[in-house]
Amino acid sequence: MIIAVASGKGGTGKTTVAVSLALSLNSVQFADCDVEEPNAAIFLRPVIDEKIPVTMLVPEIDETKCSGCNKCSELCAYNALVVIGTRVLVFPNMCHGCGGCTLICPERAITEKPREIGVIEKGSARAMAFMQGILNVGDPMATPIIRELHHCLDRTKTIILDSPPGTSCPVIETVRDSDYCILVTEPTPFGLHDLQLAVETVRQLKVPFGVIVNSAGIGDEEVDKYCQREAIPLLMKIPWDRRIAEGYSRGEPIMAVMPELRQGFLNLHAAIAATCGAA
Repeated sequence: MIIAVASGKGGTGKTTVAVSLALSLNSVQFADCDVEEPNAAIFLRPVIDEKIPVTMLVPEIDETKCSGCNKCSELCAYNALVVIGTRVLVFPNMCHGCGGCTLICPERAITEKPREIGVIEKGSARAMAFMQGILNVGDPMATPIIRELHHCLDRTKTIILDSPPGTSCPVIETVRDSDYCILVTEPTPFGLHDLQLAVETVRQLKVPFGVIVNSAGIGDEEVDKYCQREAIPLLMKIPWDRRIAEGYSRGEPIMAVMPELRQGFLNLHAAIAATCGAA
């Protein structure tokens, strides 16, 4: 079973929930898919024993063959190719690696070369299999690294995916093949607003989902009312507690400071398994 932990915004406690759920279970694989800023390793402290470079194909122009016909530039929706006179300029950071320019070139002047955009690190943490993707600083293309993380998943295990925040392409790439998605929010107007965006996204993906309210007690009851109106399962509430914040600042997961919450995460997993029909 693949469980993605996502949120409509950053800072809601998504990684806290993902790490806590993983630490509550046996035979689990954890994958940090927030490749622009992975931070689960701060709490899990994994031993990394393998690093796999991630590349994507970008166009390379053979100027001796290029006629400057402009077909490649007209095709590219991301303006990664610009024709000036008879010369084609390539902007690799804007390329999405679709390969369309190579196919459309009538002179066969375009080939593709790999460009390294990041790395996948694999290892172990507290008896669990651990993976994280790391995007090169300044590179905008997170999705290919997340896709490669999915290819490395051991589907014989329960898999916890720590998703990027928001509702953009990296989130969709992380969540779309999941069996269940946990949406983490906070009981504030900002939390509710961004939760609604996340709910719309997950509904479009047709992935079953429920909501966890983190820092319960600091805001209002509007998130509860929204979930009730929309018939969204309210899976769990994590209380606002200074011990959690202090532990977080030291890089300690919830289980280290409030072990009594472990049973709540075990119950959460059991509820999700029942919903998905998993053992």
